[in-house]
Amino acid sequence: MSDQLRPRASLRTAVVWEVLKDALDRLVEATGRDALDVLDTGGGTGNFAVPVARLGHRVTVVDPSPNALFALERRADEAGVADRVRGVQGDIHGLFEVVDRAGYDAVLCHGVLEYVDDPAEGVRNAVDALRPVGALSLLGAGLGGAVLARALAGHFAEARQALTDPAGRWGDGDPVPRRFTADQLTGLVEAAGLQVGAIHGVRVFGDLVPGVLVDTEPGALEELLKLEAAVAELPAFHSVATQLHVLGEKRA
Repeated sequence: MSDQLRPRASLRTAVVWEVLKDALDRLVEATGRDALDVLDTGGGTGNFAVPVARLGHRVTVVDPSPNALFALERRADEAGVADRVRGVQGDIHGLFEVVDRAGYDAVLCHGVLEYVDDPAEGVRNAVDALRPVGALSLLGAGLGGAVLARALAGHFAEARQALTDPAGRWGDGDPVPRRFTADQLTGLVEAAGLQVGAIHGVRVFGDLVPGVLVDTEPGALEELLKLEAAVAELPAFHSVATQLHVLGEKRA
């Protein structure tokens, strides 16, 4: 079982993983190459990099944390894919100091834009790393999900603050520096020259359902996963998703 399909991890990654895997399969068909070159910016310990390498692709992970890269190396070795996973220290703003432009079939940019000074530059760099035919997998924190979570917790002033704050933050104690709407993320992708292939809401219900219910009710996790998959593509639920996933496509 891949890291993406472990019970708890699956609530956070199942939707994104299925979209990404399908995109990689299409790229294999489009390029005629069985093994793709994939760049994972901010890929950390390899939550996506290792499963992608298990599919037979070569993955370069760029991350600013030496500790994360050390854990990535150990994880890839334990998974038997150390020869297909390479970690380099760096970040998306200085991306081309450590990797080549136009050197990758797919770029993953998951949980990165929330923490960079210039999200537009980050997306442009990710796109510039793509070959003439390629795909960008972009995952960012959703504004609506944070507003809903604060309101359901009884923090109504903080929910309202997130709505009006330019960065979507609910207060000084908010650990997330920036959140996005679906329109903002798709706008960044289109401005960088890609076509938007799909938009998905991620963790629409997963962060709201009590953990004890998922852990103790027979079949609850499986049914919750099915529900998440069923609503992921419905625009009505994008506005309340904890995260938003955008697939951008580059075509020759």
